[in-house]
Amino acid sequence: MCRLRDWNRWMNRKKGMGMLRGSGWALLLLMLMMLSVGKMTASSEEEECENRWIHIRKLPSRFNLDLLENCSEYLMLDDLCPYLGNHGLGQKTHNRSRSWYRTDPSMLELVFHRRMLEYPCLTQDPLRAKAIYLPYYAGLDALRYLYGSESNFSTLHGLHLFHFLQQDNPQIWARHMSHDHFLVMARPAWDFSQPLTNDPPFWGTSFLELPQFFNLTALTLEARAWPWQEHAVPYPTSFHPLNLGLLESWITRVRRSKRSILALFAGGGGGGGSSSPNIRRSIRSECENATSDPSYEKLCEIVDCSNGVCEHDPVRFMRPMLQASFCLQPPGDTPTRRSTFDSILAGCIPVFFEDLSAKSQYGWHLPENEFEDFSVFIPKEEVVFKGLRILNVLQRIPRSKVRSLRKRVLALIPNVLYRKHDSSPGLKAKKDAFDLAIDGTLDKIRSRVQELHSVI
Repeated sequence: MCRLRDWNRWMNRKKGMGMLRGSGWALLLLMLMMLSVGKMTASSEEEECENRWIHIRKLPSRFNLDLLENCSEYLMLDDLCPYLGNHGLGQKTHNRSRSWYRTDPSMLELVFHRRMLEYPCLTQDPLRAKAIYLPYYAGLDALRYLYGSESNFSTLHGLHLFHFLQQDNPQIWARHMSHDHFLVMARPAWDFSQPLTNDPPFWGTSFLELPQFFNLTALTLEARAWPWQEHAVPYPTSFHPLNLGLLESWITRVRRSKRSILALFAGGGGGGGSSSPNIRRSIRSECENATSDPSYEKLCEIVDCSNGVCEHDPVRFMRPMLQASFCLQPPGDTPTRRSTFDSILAGCIPVFFEDLSAKSQYGWHLPENEFEDFSVFIPKEEVVFKGLRILNVLQRIPRSKVRSLRKRVLALIPNVLYRKHDSSPGLKAKKDAFDLAIDGTLDKIRSRVQELHSVI
């Protein structure tokens, strides 16, 4: 398991090399607090943690913290260094903010690692553990293959980790044939799914295609249509409350917000360029030509987030979302969107156009059998090729149904946010996205291990 002296040793080494500065130094100072977790009595610990023990595998820093040093070295990406602060939550949106941060989704591995360090059922004994967490920053390590100088060697991604696991206490990896291991990959699973036979290689690494990793569980921002290894977890939003009062205050604001806009789309695409039909183009066309409605000040509004202008500026899209009844969530380069979780956070009812955008992805956090209770589904083919008008569909929904949908959306807010580390006991009593991901992972691993041993 990770220990305080390991963090101290790493920090001192990097400080001596002149490699700690700015947000990186602040990040490491905060890491010194990682073991400040409350203690349970021995009896209550056994009761609370039965079937929930997790062992954090101790990995050399080259698999996690060292990767943060390269945060500004990818020419095709924005500088990621500003988003390392606050253990991956990023810098506050403004100095007086207590809950809002400029969070980048690629930092989920760091956020998750920090939260794992205060998980109440950690054990230093891997034989006691029901699951083994690998604190490997797979998405950050993938950047050198996706955007760096090693793109021609993307089939090697992950092999250095496997070799370490085979050489260092190999019995841990072998005990359940690695079915009890899990890690976080802060990118869509497709980015790690390039077939090993591709020659020359194209986009992605082959981590999830390596036979060595077929049995572990990967928590990704988006799963494939036929997931075996991975399960999707919510994109991190910018809202990370520290206590229950801050969460309840936000939910109260969301509940009282006046909804003067029928539908809102926050995103890019659909304008200019190719004239081929697609759902985003249809949304833009309909929104720009919307007529008036006495029930709303605006029938439709577009928040243009082209070129990434909204990624780290939540004010740009959260204020309009608070004023909208429905938030349109069309697929883009991939089916899922961070905006889905932003809209839930704002109490804006999500409108989906294909099941892969959420329904078949986030079952641990957004129950698949309850989607009709908090969202609207409009098949994109009906819109793009058959001329179905999105606004007409939404206008026909009775007001009582809209109120019912929004009430359920509000209840889902805790499910999709990642609370701040070291949060208050009251807030910890409410399960957030991290807690639900751990619950789901333990259930998934328990099922796999039982099936494995029933066959052997």
